Amino acid sequence: MTTLEFKIEINAPKEKVWGVLWNEETYKQWTSIFCEGSYAESDWKEGSKIHFLSPNGDGMNSIIFKKIDNEYMAFKHLSEIKKFQEMPFDDATQEWTGAMEMYRLTEDNGITVLEAKMDAVEKYIDYFKTTWPKALDLVKKLSEEK
Repeated sequence: MTTLEFKIEINAPKEKVWGVLWNEETYKQWTSIFCEGSYAESDWKEGSKIHFLSPNGDGMNSIIFKKIDNEYMAFKHLSEIKKFQEMPFDDATQEWTGAMEMYRLTEDNGITVLEAKMDAVEKYIDYFKTTWPKALDLVKKLSEEK
């Protein structure tokens, strides 16, 4: 796997950016860049399970590996979900099981730097290199509104 890194400066306090990232309504907006209608099901507590889902029930079964409010969130991806059911491990998932996805917020004088990192398998690298900047641009737009 390759770790991809993305960064954007946002003219908003980190608390507002954090809210845009993880509040249900705005989460659905910015993640629609990856999959229209995507959403997450979780209690959003460190150590808890989180399901990243498409409207048809396909997605990722993960855990919230580390969470520091308004600063850091890390997910560890474990297995696939198909039609709302967690799938058992197989040769295909073995390739990426344990992949990490991390978000870090740092603020200086009202400007928040959002860094996103994710482990990706070779066949998805080009896709993520084009979609992540679009998703972060939308996080920036939503965070800078009002």
